[in-house]
Amino acid sequence: MKYVGAHVSASGGVENAPLNAEEIGARAFALFTKNQRQWRAKPLSEKSIAAFKANLDRVGIAAGHVLPHDSYLINLGHPEAEGLEKSRAAFLDEMRRCEQLGLSLLNFHPGATLRKIGEEESLQRVAESINLALARTQGVTAVIENTAGQGSTLGYRFEHLAAIIEAVEDKSRVGVCLDTCHTFVAGYDLRTEAACDKTFGEFDRIVGFSYLRGMHLNDSKPDLGARVDRHHSLGMGKLGWEVFRYIMHDPRFDNIPLVLETIDDTLWKEEIAALYDL
Repeated sequence: MKYVGAHVSASGGVENAPLNAEEIGARAFALFTKNQRQWRAKPLSEKSIAAFKANLDRVGIAAGHVLPHDSYLINLGHPEAEGLEKSRAAFLDEMRRCEQLGLSLLNFHPGATLRKIGEEESLQRVAESINLALARTQGVTAVIENTAGQGSTLGYRFEHLAAIIEAVEDKSRVGVCLDTCHTFVAGYDLRTEAACDKTFGEFDRIVGFSYLRGMHLNDSKPDLGARVDRHHSLGMGKLGWEVFRYIMHDPRFDNIPLVLETIDDTLWKEEIAALYDL
């Protein structure tokens, strides 16, 4: 079964996110559990935590179909000690917030070299950062999102994801989120059924579908291999509809959160309905 939703607002408190998801017909959703552009945030209150769980139950969305996203400031592959420690502390806080909310996934961008160290060394720092966070938390899986390859970011090749997973000690608590826009602009074609067969076959060979914990469903403004991260509404970009038809028909994408991050939130209800119509 497919569980489609969108990255909804948690404005006014995390407890509002399930209600916002229900309004657009979502069976899954993503959210930020704190302000994504600030290092520090007030702890979650017991009242908010209880209300979030109650609202999740009320709208009938399973905790396993919620894919929280961490702060954009975090860089677990940071080349400098101070930045790395700050990122690791913030990531641990994000993991603990997921624990408090009863959520089992935390989606994050792996990081960037800032062109100060090599990719291999930076990838090892990401894995070490994950190991440190997993050792101090329980029940939450670290979900690495593939990236567009913009600037010095890591994670734009399937080999990067595999290298991180290889160095994570607890393989049961690490996974991957594939973003269709990021995959495409990183150079993996998804415009036809044959292209999807090839790209997802390569993902399975290098990383493995057993590690797939979620997806971001986005069309792309830039073209194949542009390595520029700019999402578009479904069917309005360079990808078209075929990849989304492919995903909705392929059982390898069952039972994970399939989350829209498309650019016009007024279309989310329509886009979710269109995906189910496929």
